[in-house]
Amino acid sequence: MAIRQLPPSTVNRIAAGEVIERPASVVKELIENAIDAGARQIDATVAGGGLSLIRVSDDGCGIAASDLDLALERHATSKLDDDDLLAIHTLGFRGEALPSIGAVGRLTIESRASDARDGYAITLEGGQKSKLKPAALNPGTRIEVRDLFFATPARLKFMKSERAENAAISDIVKRLAMAHPYIGFTLTNGSRTTLRLPAEQEGETGPLRRLGRIMGDEFMADALPVGALREGLSLSGFGGLPTLHRGNAAMQFLFVNGRPVRDKLLAGAVRAAYGDFVPSGRHPMLALFLDVPTQEVDVNVHPAKAEVRFRDAAGVRALIVGALRQSLADAGHKAASSLAPRAYAHALPNASPSHGYDPQRSNFTPRDMGAGAGFGESAQSGLRGLNEPSGDVGASLERADDAGDQARPLGAARAQLHDTYIVSQTGDSIIIVDQHAAHERLVYERLKSQLENGGVQRQILLIPEIVELDETLADLIGDRADDIARFGVVLERFGRGAVAVREMPALLGNTDIKGLVCDLADEIAENAETFVLKERLEHVCATMACYGSVRAGRRMRGEEMNALLRDMEDTPHSGQCNHGRPTYVELKLADIEKLFGRR
Repeated sequence: MAIRQLPPSTVNRIAAGEVIERPASVVKELIENAIDAGARQIDATVAGGGLSLIRVSDDGCGIAASDLDLALERHATSKLDDDDLLAIHTLGFRGEALPSIGAVGRLTIESRASDARDGYAITLEGGQKSKLKPAALNPGTRIEVRDLFFATPARLKFMKSERAENAAISDIVKRLAMAHPYIGFTLTNGSRTTLRLPAEQEGETGPLRRLGRIMGDEFMADALPVGALREGLSLSGFGGLPTLHRGNAAMQFLFVNGRPVRDKLLAGAVRAAYGDFVPSGRHPMLALFLDVPTQEVDVNVHPAKAEVRFRDAAGVRALIVGALRQSLADAGHKAASSLAPRAYAHALPNASPSHGYDPQRSNFTPRDMGAGAGFGESAQSGLRGLNEPSGDVGASLERADDAGDQARPLGAARAQLHDTYIVSQTGDSIIIVDQHAAHERLVYERLKSQLENGGVQRQILLIPEIVELDETLADLIGDRADDIARFGVVLERFGRGAVAVREMPALLGNTDIKGLVCDLADEIAENAETFVLKERLEHVCATMACYGSVRAGRRMRGEEMNALLRDMEDTPHSGQCNHGRPTYVELKLADIEKLFGRR
């Protein structure tokens, strides 16, 4: 077959196929143009899922009459100062959007430049341009697209339902609105306005207010500020507390130079930062804004500009992980303020019943968390002898420094309910603590700290513990004995199908050695091909901490409960356990009074 030059109409439709995937793509391109035009108010209207009508109006600088005809030509743009594609400071720059839209739909542009007396209109339908004609409108631009894909009817077969297309359009508008909080946005579907976001006042609180309007008051109340600078890179935004998570990543918003993106590198950095704070299969809520020098990022790798490529990808990842972890550490023991039900049940670790957390069980062997437990001086004295029966809880709660404890963030212990929950009192609230979840996090943080400072402190067993395993598992864990010793578990092969455990982490006290060794063996077996203990450090530590924590069903004395509260206040991330569940909830006195009609 002979080579031939494609006609312009076909070229435009091919380009449209790359740029205009669905109605939401049109809305994105038109709103980005409005933002680049300096608009302070952008109004979008759609009908029929965007297939019947898309209209975007703005109060930006407008298009001069002499430029309207040229604006509908391919690769014509006002957004590049020169031909340097490494110096892109606008959202749209390809010059393909308007002619691509006009190639597959009926496009009308009405615009009046800010310094012009009159406005003008031009139409592009199926690639055919009309003549310029006068139009009455205020300064700014109004673009209307009707009958999208009428020129390429095959594409209509691939459209989703009207509801799905409307949802995609709404998502696009919300993402752009989050990146530009000082611009007002409305979205109207037919005759009903589904989204109204007034322009926020300039200042530090404006971006968070805009995020709250989109992500909800829950996020606004539990958002942690995130900020970092490194070698020309700037990161800002907000990350939700680890106890504020969702079943998918729909509430994770990432922006690069004001451009909403879906980038695997950035998403991976978020997972790494929240790794041991959020349950498996759950996703934290956040909105992060990364500003990168234009020469350090390529935004031209995807026709719809939905992906970017960084020159120093490792540096960007390190910046995000470090900034998020610092914000989480600064939050200390804070947990999410909302008491709304969350899907925690399915997020429990894949562990044997011998150590799975079950608040109804009360037959756990109590742990001896003496001086070797790693608590602070006061905590050590309060938590010695947890393997002994507790005395009268009520009597032990009368303490000289009770008023001082009430002034602390987690207050003074008042009672223990169901041998599982500690109830404490502050000056203006009641706090309920899950003793097992809280202590599990404390043990976990101490294990990590000891690993970072030379290795976990070990305690020699008076009599080695013989653990029988499947022969294959025994071989696997035996081969990893040197690595596992870093975690304080010293073992060796003991015949066929068994190992002898000679030393255990001092933090764990009298723990279920067999259950722990079995779980470590399962962990190695499950990841036999890629298992590198260092990379699995957090998961292994979490498994060990679960064994070494105060169990539900353990009756605690008053000084023990207060010692636990004080240690939570001094330990980062103690607001959630190793599986992402909250360790405590706070009930404000004002809210309780409302329940009883006192307010």
